[in-house]
Amino acid sequence: MSEGDSVGESIHGKPSTIGSFFTRVGQIYQSWLDKSTPFSIGRWGVTLSLTAIYMIRVYILQGWYIVTYALGIYHLNLFIAFLSPKVDPSMLDEDEGPALPTKQNEEFRPFIRRLPEFKFWHSATKGIVIAMICTFFEAFNVPVFWPILVMYFIMLFCITMKRQIKHMVKYRYLPFTHGKRTYRGKEDTGKPFARFTSYIQYLSYCNYSEP
Repeated sequence: MSEGDSVGESIHGKPSTIGSFFTRVGQIYQSWLDKSTPFSIGRWGVTLSLTAIYMIRVYILQGWYIVTYALGIYHLNLFIAFLSPKVDPSMLDEDEGPALPTKQNEEFRPFIRRLPEFKFWHSATKGIVIAMICTFFEAFNVPVFWPILVMYFIMLFCITMKRQIKHMVKYRYLPFTHGKRTYRGKEDTGKPFARFTSYIQYLSYCNYSEP
């Protein structure tokens, strides 16, 4: 084997080694994500802790307000996508398929979000981590009058949520589903006193009918 062949193999071997390393890291990362899927409370607890750490860091450093504003806008967009249905009822005709149920006697159909809860958490957490990394670079510390940013964000939040609530009221849907609705019989729909009275009448009838 010549020297050129060995050099060529070493050169061609480096990309495969680096690629396999990042592939392995991605597999481990995805494995941890899959394991954390059922633990929604723990996941959001970690995210809230990271948010608190980030806010404390920004408060101590007295800077990076533009990064915080961008992070707030990003989280607001994620939250609106989380509250929105996957298929917009305003863009859906009657013949295009099932829409959201608008009456009590309609078939139960769970609310399908445009952005699922897990993706919402994952994207929100990544945004916080990226914002935290940006606070270590002075280039992202753009001088700005932060009360104006706070006022803009509050106005944008109120306008966006008002539009979303109007959309929910217009098409009569709720972005939360706690399981399939169960319907009770007539004997379970009355008041407790009425059910008790019926039971007493039933016992009286049984005693009267005995020989």
